[in-house]
Amino acid sequence: MDLATLLGIIIAVASVLVCNMMEDGSLASLFNPSALILVVCGTLGATIISFSLQDALALPKLIMLTVFNKQQNPLNVIDMLVGCAEKARREGLLVLQESLTGNEDPFLVRGMNLVIDGADPALVRGILETDLAFLERRHSTGAGVLETAGGYAPTMGIIGTVMGLVQVLGKLENPSELGPAIAVAFLATFYGIASANMFWLPLAAKLRLRNKGETLIKELMIEGMLSIQAGENPRIVREKLEAFLAPKFHREAKEAKDAKDAKDAKEQGAERKAG
Repeated sequence: MDLATLLGIIIAVASVLVCNMMEDGSLASLFNPSALILVVCGTLGATIISFSLQDALALPKLIMLTVFNKQQNPLNVIDMLVGCAEKARREGLLVLQESLTGNEDPFLVRGMNLVIDGADPALVRGILETDLAFLERRHSTGAGVLETAGGYAPTMGIIGTVMGLVQVLGKLENPSELGPAIAVAFLATFYGIASANMFWLPLAAKLRLRNKGETLIKELMIEGMLSIQAGENPRIVREKLEAFLAPKFHREAKEAKDAKDAKDAKEQGAERKAG
């Protein structure tokens, strides 16, 4: 679960409610069913028009991905690929078939199967990069759906406000009712702007961020699998793959390597004493 998404939405909504209370407002003053229905349903309707029905129906899944989709740790992926490189160097590529058992990443399984089957490296790269390009396109479309909803929501709010003001202007004979009626009319604009900037657009940005992270992992996998196929030294494979990582991951990788070296040295020392 991505706590940042949930925490961000909670903070944004809470800030609006707290500020409303500080101005002696009430929760009831921010609630208008007709305006809410217009903004939400109008936004969804306009978004559905802009995309195919399949893309639009995927909207709930896209929202869930921003909260519950767990991304792979690149250091774990590198460790796995280096382990495969060590096995392949000792026992051959066919032994890697056992390493694929239970692996849930279809991209990795597909690439490894191509490597094990002895496909030409250029063909392997071409197939995997095409697969990656279509993955990026699908993710870009998903983020586009959310961004489009974020663009329509404020406009739907304005439409609701205009409709409310039309009703207000039709009741000018009761000046005492104008103030509350105008306030209610502007709630539609509030719903539109708030939903766009606290929900649709931030979720689109999070989805694009996830897409970048997943693309990096897939590119790392491609290079790792091609290095394994080429029979490169596992140490060289690790150095090559760690070049993909941000500086903070380099520090984590170094700390993990130092810890592993210290553990190995300790075990070797214990074996010598026992011998």
